[in-house]
Amino acid sequence: MQPLSHKISITRLAAAVLCGMLMASCQPGQQQAPPPAPTPQVTVVTVQPQQILLTTELPGRTSAYRMAEIRPRVNGLVLKRLFTEGADVQAGDLLYQIDPAPFQAALANAKAALGRSEANLPAIRSRVARYQELLADKAVSQQEYDDAASALSQTEADIAYGQATLETARINLAYTRITAPISGRIGRSNATEGAIVTAYQPQALATIQQMDPIYVDVPQSTTELLRLKRRLAGGLLNQNGSDQKTVTLLLEDGTRYPQEGTLQFRDVTVDPSTGSVILRAIFPNPEGFLLPNMFVRAVMKEGVDEKALLIPQQAVSRDPKGNPVALIVDADNKVHQRMLEVDRAIGDQWLVASGLEPGDQVIVEGLQKVRPGASVRVVPFESGAQQRPATSADGGQAAPSAN
Repeated sequence: MQPLSHKISITRLAAAVLCGMLMASCQPGQQQAPPPAPTPQVTVVTVQPQQILLTTELPGRTSAYRMAEIRPRVNGLVLKRLFTEGADVQAGDLLYQIDPAPFQAALANAKAALGRSEANLPAIRSRVARYQELLADKAVSQQEYDDAASALSQTEADIAYGQATLETARINLAYTRITAPISGRIGRSNATEGAIVTAYQPQALATIQQMDPIYVDVPQSTTELLRLKRRLAGGLLNQNGSDQKTVTLLLEDGTRYPQEGTLQFRDVTVDPSTGSVILRAIFPNPEGFLLPNMFVRAVMKEGVDEKALLIPQQAVSRDPKGNPVALIVDADNKVHQRMLEVDRAIGDQWLVASGLEPGDQVIVEGLQKVRPGASVRVVPFESGAQQRPATSADGGQAAPSAN
């Protein structure tokens, strides 16, 4: 048997040889070069012009188509209220009855005064005729004839005055019956039986509002108005469609009103406090669903952009100054940066006003892996959003492509 010390020496020698081999393998001169990095893969979308309908979503409020404030036209005591608050009334329906007794008395007095004047007329007229014959024979003086003629003129004037007074009394008596001037829904009453009212008082007795159809008033800033006019003048928008004046309505809870409206007019005066003009649209409201002064959002059609360029929103980033930029891939698969000007968001896409040309390949996925000047491997973008029209209440709706 070998001594124990001899075995230990052999073990130490083997360990030293192994360490030497490991150190030799780690020498710089013998290190292998790493394999080349693979070409990064990016997903791109090819920009193609398409036809889209541009819309703008603006806040607005509803207002009654017609509104009538009911006020008395004579002084008096309210005897009856003849309508149900909140009900629909028709034009001519009796709403209030004012005590007619004083006005009936005034009418009778006017009739009596007129009758007295008319009773004196035949006698005075005959007297003037006789005096005219006698004047030719010098049987009466000129003064007597003039006095008779003057009395006749005064009586005729009294009759005319009596007729006017009688007509005024009739009108005032009719005013004791307060009727509905228009058809619509009447609100709460501000007067009850026994109330004293005065002619043309500031406070209305009630208000009637016609709500079918109903108006929607929408303010539009002059900045947006000027931008729209410039786009139309530059031929960027087409407003020749037959349905360009149709308006869609979104309610406060976000639901869409089932009926479409029509744009009536754009006001010609700018509100100095808001810097906006009023657009008025009219909507059918057969069920009375829309009430006056409701807050709504109206989707107004601006026009059709025949050559719109749309790219996914994820393809656009921002530089340190906040300007929108995109990365494109050229024909040699090199990456380049483009400064963009975006108009608005349409669904999950941006409408690009400038910075891109038809046919450009815009990087959508893989932006973090590349820099301008790098070579890349291109894969087409397969998002479902690219396969269907883009729709947005505040942006627009893409129509079938014109290309």
